[in-house]
Amino acid sequence: MNDTSSRYGHDRDSITWDFAEHLKYTLGCDRFSASDRDRYAALALTVRDRLIHQWIETQQSHHDNQVKRAYYLSLEFLMGRAMTNNIINMKLEAPFREALEGLGYTLEELAEREVDAGLGNGGLGRLAACFLDSLATMDIPAFGYGIRYNYGIFTQRIVNGYQIEQPDDWLRFGNPWEIERSDLSIPVHFGGRVEPIQENGRVHYKWIGTEKVIGIAYDTPIVGYGGSTVNTLRLWSARAAEAFNLHEFNEGDYVEAVKEKVLAENLSQVLYPNDTLYLGKELRLKQQYFFVACSLHDIIRRFKKSGAAWEKFPDHAAIQLNDTHPSLAVPELMRILLDKENLEWDTAWDIVVRTMGYTNHTLMPEALEKWPVSMLETHLPRHLQIIYEINHRFLQEAVVHFTDHTENIRDVSIIEEGSPRQIRMANLSIIGTHSTNGVARLHTDLLKSRLFPKFAAIFPERFNNKTNGITQRRWLLSANPPLAELISTTIGPEWITDFTKITALKQYADDDSFLEAFDGVKRQAKVSASNYLKSHFGWRIDPDSIFDVQVKRIHEYKRQLLNALNIIMLYNRIREGRAGDMQPVTFLFGGKAAPGYVLAKLIIKFINNIASTINADKAVRDLIKVHFLPNYRVSMAEKIIPATNISEQISTAGTEASGTGNMKFMCNGALTLGTLDGANIEIMEEAGKENIFIFGNTAEEIEQLRGSYDPYDWCFKDSEIRHAIDLVLAGYFNISEPGIFEPLRRSLFDEGDRYMHFADLRAYSDAHALAVKTYRDRKSWNRMAVMNIGSSAKFSSDRTIAQYAEEIWQVKPSRPSVGRQPALSLEDAAAPGKG
Repeated sequence: MNDTSSRYGHDRDSITWDFAEHLKYTLGCDRFSASDRDRYAALALTVRDRLIHQWIETQQSHHDNQVKRAYYLSLEFLMGRAMTNNIINMKLEAPFREALEGLGYTLEELAEREVDAGLGNGGLGRLAACFLDSLATMDIPAFGYGIRYNYGIFTQRIVNGYQIEQPDDWLRFGNPWEIERSDLSIPVHFGGRVEPIQENGRVHYKWIGTEKVIGIAYDTPIVGYGGSTVNTLRLWSARAAEAFNLHEFNEGDYVEAVKEKVLAENLSQVLYPNDTLYLGKELRLKQQYFFVACSLHDIIRRFKKSGAAWEKFPDHAAIQLNDTHPSLAVPELMRILLDKENLEWDTAWDIVVRTMGYTNHTLMPEALEKWPVSMLETHLPRHLQIIYEINHRFLQEAVVHFTDHTENIRDVSIIEEGSPRQIRMANLSIIGTHSTNGVARLHTDLLKSRLFPKFAAIFPERFNNKTNGITQRRWLLSANPPLAELISTTIGPEWITDFTKITALKQYADDDSFLEAFDGVKRQAKVSASNYLKSHFGWRIDPDSIFDVQVKRIHEYKRQLLNALNIIMLYNRIREGRAGDMQPVTFLFGGKAAPGYVLAKLIIKFINNIASTINADKAVRDLIKVHFLPNYRVSMAEKIIPATNISEQISTAGTEASGTGNMKFMCNGALTLGTLDGANIEIMEEAGKENIFIFGNTAEEIEQLRGSYDPYDWCFKDSEIRHAIDLVLAGYFNISEPGIFEPLRRSLFDEGDRYMHFADLRAYSDAHALAVKTYRDRKSWNRMAVMNIGSSAKFSSDRTIAQYAEEIWQVKPSRPSVGRQPALSLEDAAAPGKG
């Protein structure tokens, strides 16, 4: 074997030697001292070795060809585990398995040692992760930019039914996938004051007297399927400009000596710090500016290497704002162009607008980010000046669009007058970008008609739809190998990179032998999930029961409470002998509630109390069981989603932007039970109404109901619903904890049931009963499941990214060469001019 080939060879022997050498020479272990964690780290470094050569080749190719890059700015990247995904995308699963088996290990046992990266929470972050996979697979030059959180959002523990938040110390043992770029140290400024200075007949603004924080880059390689393109996820970690004050230390003030270090590092400690307090909100603002400032500095540094004029900047960079979290990029880029590069306002503004795009992810006005003017005045005074000027110039142009100037101008202004005055970041994002996209067709229609109708009138050409998608490589090929193998054996493997090929599976929906094979694969997934849940939580779950799953962020509009109320109705039916010959159902919930969201946390407690009561009741526990999955995360989703029969997507119509969990379940053969909300509508259109269980009021009907809706009437006119509510109000599920669910009662009744649970509960209960009944005809059920898989082509993130690249970014694929001799790394190691 070539002495150098162990670092890059794709054969079993090279991989074996690289693993052994990392274990000994990188980690300092032998067979007596090596732990499973050491062996995992050695394997991760072995995989990373095979990424790095093509990673460098990708960056050199992009530089040499002066490609236009897409820059995806996101506060979250919910990556999950990297090991198996990287091996599969490099198409090296077989030699890695052979190498490990030759040493007495399995890939699964070592991969299981990896912790989920604590870089995201919900659909926003998982979408960003899927996009990174698609960008690399499709050879689109791209960077992801975000924050390297030391403690993620939190680790969720369930204690006496309550959510308890604990630090997610995911970096405790280091992260073998990342490389620290200490040479990329970006100064980021806060506070201070702005002074106007007259120079050469023009007023220049100097931001002075600031406090400085340093951003350090950490890079993670993102490999596309086939291994040709390896893009970069660059995350920023905050450091103090002066980490240690020796004078204070020698004076005995040990706390003050490290004060600056603590304050600086707080910026990258936790995702979404609790913002119910002013200090938490302040920290969130500073986090957002920190990562935006670092990212723009890096993008501009790369652009300047091209030597192109500033007017060409939009031809080199397309910056996508994933929701409003990165929206400070608009005034920050303006600040750089005006104050650092001395461009005229109109030239700078044209560059900003042509460079940036904005993705909206919410339909709820209260969820749109706003920052107090006073907070920006304190921490980002120059940016506040720029925002005022942006708003002034925009309003001067906007008045021509409206006859009633006052009300309409007030709605589109970036500044919301009130106490306190606030900056509307969504308005800033729409005004400061050339594209505003929704993430499902209904969502985009409602953006234009309900949330931002006046902006749609001013900028009709800017609004567009990009229905979300998920990567089939993570959520089918990697998460569900038996199903992926069955599909590839049946229709070929082309679907892995061209998901339109999955439509060929529909012709097998009436093939008895294929349906039997699919049924076996699904049961295998359910057995595997049951074993996983037993080993981790001690739960005994019947794999022949229906797996009914609702896993998503806990929020009132997602209506976990609706699901819980239906379970109580079903519980009553069984106890009263009205359930008939019912198929057993296992209800699984999972998701985190924001630490400051009291009612969402109470919903978790409510579900867990229902579970405790039902699971202990001998009269029903053979027919229904209820469990709440603690600390639901990507690696757990990869176990649960392949096993699911019923996918619960039951948000109030007109509230969910899109959803991506619905797509993951669909391509794994689960049937959707849902409202006509978000992407559910498009799922129904693709799969057919006969292959999905739709219920409830439409978005238009919900709007019409709002003026007259009375939850008391809807509840008490239905005896079964009233019986279920009576059980709750009587304290049946909280006998030893009287009154704890009173806030839920107030929300449902006294406060008007904002998300209209009772308006949809009867229809939901009937639809659920129909789904359970349909499952008894297994052949019919499996046919519907296969039709869903075969109809899921639209929901690949490859399709979504192709639309972003062509219609918003104008970024073209650029495939790097593969196979440059790694021996040439000696040239890279030589002193400049001597290679």
